[in-house]
Amino acid sequence: MIHLYCGDGKGKTTAAMGLALRTAGRNGAVVIAQFLKGGDSGERYALARVPQVTLLPVPDRVSFTFAMSPEEREREQTRSLDLLEQAVQTAGETSCALLILDEVCGAVSTGLLPVQAVLSALNTLSCEIVLTGRDPHPELARRADYITCCQKIRHPFDDGQPARPGVEF
Repeated sequence: MIHLYCGDGKGKTTAAMGLALRTAGRNGAVVIAQFLKGGDSGERYALARVPQVTLLPVPDRVSFTFAMSPEEREREQTRSLDLLEQAVQTAGETSCALLILDEVCGAVSTGLLPVQAVLSALNTLSCEIVLTGRDPHPELARRADYITCCQKIRHPFDDGQPARPGVEF
């Protein structure tokens, strides 16, 4: 089945990584592909220690899409397509029970990844799949069996508090 964790609130990636731990705890193979994110995150450091989890590589840092130069944007488009292909291939090779495509909705909504490429990937997979991110494309929402919306009511960022290690990343 396909799970979609979306919305403007905190918790989308956290929920996905919680499901990764639950699946790994039942000895299921998990593959995680993260779009629009760099390697400096608490979840990556922790999940790298879990033998059932395969974390696909990410760059050390990724710029916000609005700050990307045309060249950076083109590189990120290529990287996103390559990452999606690698995720599908790895999921097939590992008898994957769970594939997480973290921030794939953002990659689609910002034009870094064609929605058709994601839909094609969904058609080829036979495992549980999690899609996360803001502003999911209507076709991704239509395909989802579960949809959970994380709604922001209040967030310290709105008062100028920067993101904190171990809480926001």
